[in-house]
Amino acid sequence: MATKKDYYEVLGIGKNAEVDEIKKAYRKKAIEFHPDKNPDNPAAEDKFKEAAEAYDVLSTPEKRRQYDRYGHQGMGNMGGGAGFDMNDIFSQFSDIFGNRGGGGGRSPFDDIFGGGNSGQRGKRGSNLRIKLKLTLQDIADGAEKQVKIKRHVSCKPCNGNGSKNGNSVKNCPTCQGSGQTRRVVNTMLGQMMSAETCRTCQGEGRIIEQKCEACSGDGRILEEETISIKIPGGVVEGMQLSMQGKGNVPPRGGSAGDLIILVEEEPHISLHREGKNIIFEQKISFADAALGINEVEIPTVNGTQKINIPAGTQPGDMITLKGKGIKDIEGYGKGDQLVYVNVWIPKSLTKQERELLEQLKDFNNFVPKSEKSEKSIFTRVRDFFSF
Repeated sequence: MATKKDYYEVLGIGKNAEVDEIKKAYRKKAIEFHPDKNPDNPAAEDKFKEAAEAYDVLSTPEKRRQYDRYGHQGMGNMGGGAGFDMNDIFSQFSDIFGNRGGGGGRSPFDDIFGGGNSGQRGKRGSNLRIKLKLTLQDIADGAEKQVKIKRHVSCKPCNGNGSKNGNSVKNCPTCQGSGQTRRVVNTMLGQMMSAETCRTCQGEGRIIEQKCEACSGDGRILEEETISIKIPGGVVEGMQLSMQGKGNVPPRGGSAGDLIILVEEEPHISLHREGKNIIFEQKISFADAALGINEVEIPTVNGTQKINIPAGTQPGDMITLKGKGIKDIEGYGKGDQLVYVNVWIPKSLTKQERELLEQLKDFNNFVPKSEKSEKSIFTRVRDFFSF
């Protein structure tokens, strides 16, 4: 699979570019590489799509934040891409030049470049969106989930064309099956071909003579399907993943949209996530802190593990379990589990407990000392929140 270029590089802008600069850069690329201006250059359409994809991400604040933080992985690379198609791109192209008709009408560039439905370019169905709750264990190493969805699929009796037995359909006599009628117009870019949606067939290029009884001429039916979703390790709350072709098929033929999966993290009962690291608070008694404990069992994302707490452990000390954290979504290893030791101080004492502590408090080892080798509480708090 080819490596995607950096979106900022695609548009030729810096990472601090404002919205107006992004729009201006996209407009320039869109005019340069538009397929109708480059009919014999297949690479131009790829660059046109690439620029539109970059503009879609960088002009949307939420998508841009996600991209700046996680790169292309953060945009959802399941299924081989973000699911861009020509209809989405032509819609963006019209928006970028402005709708001069007002009131939701067509932009002049819709007519010049053939915006709207096109039988030649094909149709694409709508995307489906679901929320998927994941446990900390799912997120730590990745997982595979089975999910039931309802989506529109191609009708089998008519092979998706909406006609009786699949063979009661003919080419539109007006557009000869192209879905468009064309004429030459003069524009500020020179003489260009204008394409309009065929009014006879509404851009489909075909006319149904007898409708399919199973789908009533729609060419699709609603069906429940169980799909397997592979979740990469290291995903975060709010991240969107996509599965190409697992959305709805459009009426009477075309490619299916995508399934968009919104990640939700289920809170763990005792573990807390901080980036790639996992935090666990282990409470111990004053006596255990002084004497030490062997083989204390603590939870991890993959079960339990025994650790030793050395004698003389101070409140706020941290024990690191290397590689027991969460996978980096970009593939740069795993985080750690950090065990934060909290010494429990009882709020009330029995008479006997008080008498014993009164005897100990004046012993030399129980008098607080200031040692240069020990970190201050402020340093420990700072270190805790800056790993």
